[in-house]
Amino acid sequence: MAEVHNSAAARSPPAGRLSYFKELDIDESSDHNDINAIRPQRRVRFKSKSDIFEVSDSDGEYASATQDKVKLGVWVPADSPTITTKSSTMAKSGIYQPWSRVFPLTIVFAMFLILLHISPLVSNTGTVAIGVEGGVIRTSRDGALVEADLNKRADSPVIVCTRWAHQSALVNGTLYVYGGQATQQPQQSSDTWNNDFFTVDLTKTWNIGSPTVSGLPQPSGPPAVSLGYLWNSFDSLFLYGGEYSSAPTETPTAPFSLWEYAISSSSWIQHQNPTTSSGTNSDPGGAAVQDVAEGAGITIPELGRGYYFGGHQDPYTTFGWAQWFPRVYIKSMIEFTFPGSTNSAISSMSNGQTAGSDGAWRNITQGGIQGSDGFPERADGVLVYVPGYGPQGILLGLAGGTNATFDQMNVIDVYDIATSTWYTQPTNGTSPSYRVDPCAVAFSAADGSSTNVYMYGGQDLIPAGQQVQYDDIWILTIPAFTWIKADTNGQSTPGARAGHTCNAWDAQMVVVGGYVGQNQSCDYPGIYVFDASELKWVNQFTTLGGADTEDQQESQSKNSTGLSGSYGYQVPVAVQAVIGGQATGGATVTAPAVTATSGPLATGKPIIYTVTASNGATVTETASPQGGGGGGNGGTTGSASNAKSGPNIAAIVAGVIAGLLFLVCCYLGFCAWVYRRQLQLYKNHVAMSQRAAVAGPSEKTAFMFGRGSTENSSSRPGKYSTDQSSGPSANRSSALNSSSHGSSGVPPMPSLAPVGGNSTTNSSTDDLMTGVEPSFVGVLLNPRRSLRVINRD
Repeated sequence: MAEVHNSAAARSPPAGRLSYFKELDIDESSDHNDINAIRPQRRVRFKSKSDIFEVSDSDGEYASATQDKVKLGVWVPADSPTITTKSSTMAKSGIYQPWSRVFPLTIVFAMFLILLHISPLVSNTGTVAIGVEGGVIRTSRDGALVEADLNKRADSPVIVCTRWAHQSALVNGTLYVYGGQATQQPQQSSDTWNNDFFTVDLTKTWNIGSPTVSGLPQPSGPPAVSLGYLWNSFDSLFLYGGEYSSAPTETPTAPFSLWEYAISSSSWIQHQNPTTSSGTNSDPGGAAVQDVAEGAGITIPELGRGYYFGGHQDPYTTFGWAQWFPRVYIKSMIEFTFPGSTNSAISSMSNGQTAGSDGAWRNITQGGIQGSDGFPERADGVLVYVPGYGPQGILLGLAGGTNATFDQMNVIDVYDIATSTWYTQPTNGTSPSYRVDPCAVAFSAADGSSTNVYMYGGQDLIPAGQQVQYDDIWILTIPAFTWIKADTNGQSTPGARAGHTCNAWDAQMVVVGGYVGQNQSCDYPGIYVFDASELKWVNQFTTLGGADTEDQQESQSKNSTGLSGSYGYQVPVAVQAVIGGQATGGATVTAPAVTATSGPLATGKPIIYTVTASNGATVTETASPQGGGGGGNGGTTGSASNAKSGPNIAAIVAGVIAGLLFLVCCYLGFCAWVYRRQLQLYKNHVAMSQRAAVAGPSEKTAFMFGRGSTENSSSRPGKYSTDQSSGPSANRSSALNSSSHGSSGVPPMPSLAPVGGNSTTNSSTDDLMTGVEPSFVGVLLNPRRSLRVINRD
């Protein structure tokens, strides 16, 4: 965290950088010699008149008092003595007595003593209970301050003109929204900071014109801040960081406290004066945790941790920050381990210990490229969590910048959670223009082969004073690390915005609020829904039902590595065209388009799950990566706990194809053998014919009918052939002549079928007599005929 400087030397602040909506410039006209003169004095945040006050008696027990006990600006305990007076008899007698005036004074003095006794000036209960507006903050067993019951406080307003720069968290289908800025009418420029607290119900289907929104009691403890972050475990919310009001001016009046909202009891708990712990790539520990605003936050309930990356510090964020000292941008990342969770990267918890009731803090300052000059300071960016590629997954840092530079998104900063180390990864495809204040969520394919990051909106701060908001949606598909722009042309899209929040549930991106510029009067209700599978803005949020409490894909249900909010998500066609596969996954691009040289993307793989249909058949199964289990460096193959066994269709199809290919190969091999035999036989006959032609007629005759044969041809079979110059007609003529003279002593030729006959035997022999060299294609087309030729030879 940045150090606090209190030098007396005055400095001129640099040119201010535009924040979300307008520049929070340092007021140079104020008297900077006396810091306290421009800072509101520390004060108690009171509750409304309708609060239930809780105080502890001398035994430490709590008592309740309702409004009818509040008299004359003080709170009167329920067990206070009742003072009664006897009616004066002086009026009856009409006799004036001097003590008649003293008696009322005595009563007043007695009441004063009673009030003094119960006041905090002399009470040892430690409970403040003075004032009609006053609330009670009690102490829990572990020393944290807990707000009193808020059930009777006024609910937060849910109908506003515009809302932006708020904090949000999603727990088990309930979207919580806290603080930020809001206007009640167009062109409102002051009194916009608030601590409104309300929910959006994502367990029901609703139209965007009338979303299911419920106001919660406005808390009296947590400050009214914007641009902070709301971490969440499975049962609590944690408010970190944020910026105090600039109109009217308000600055922090006490060191940082973490405020926890216990969901089950609907109460706020204050964790005061937290300090950092030493650990991997962190500061030495023992430093006070300070407020930061405009950073990028992310919560990972499965790991029991929250992260806040970058941001800035100035008088509106940090207690004791001098007004004359310029804003400082941060490049470190704060990590908060939730109470009861483990974190081996913290030295004091390296042996499996869990964080105490106040959690554990680590300020990561030296992780890999983070310590280099090339690692940028930034604010107004986003963090996205992607499971796999390492034992605990990775974080992606997108967008953001400072008052001088902005983060380009053709190279992404990647944080390996397990090693607390930063890397960079180039991207492929046309990348989005630089911007600040977008929102981003991630959805997982059912088989885990790809994780798709959706980034929406944001704004360009250049030129200064002329911010331009965006309404585009970009998809960064992992592990290909390729940018794809969603085509929303022709759709009814929300107005361009920045400073909004996005949350993923039931394969839909729920957008709340956002700064829409000065041209749009109001943006009510200001809640929009984007169908992440169809890449369409829709008019209603549709609850799918059937998911687990984390809304994971059915194939990833109850798995600590599954990505929440992805239930029912299907990979869009536009993404399939880039990475291959189908709606349930099966991506064929399994590595970054630009090869990773180091880090988890070079050594790790996505976590792969088996997807099954309702009948138990396997729909898709991606080849499992090498490596150990639990999402380790090599990835893992996981089967969901509800995966059903059944026939493997993919394996059956592959087996059939392989069998057919084997048969084809066997047939080709057989045909090649027949062809070689037939070709050799043909060449032998050609050679014999050529020798007979050279030797003369006698040799030719001997070749045709045999040498010195006296046997009748009918006594044994014989083989007959001829040279190239002899055809079937010559054979028949020669045989007839020999028979008519009867003196040759040569056995007669076997009877042949007439020319043009259908004898297969004759056609087989003809192949050698036609003088045409056999071909492999001919063998393929008629292997049986070729086989007869070589069998007769």
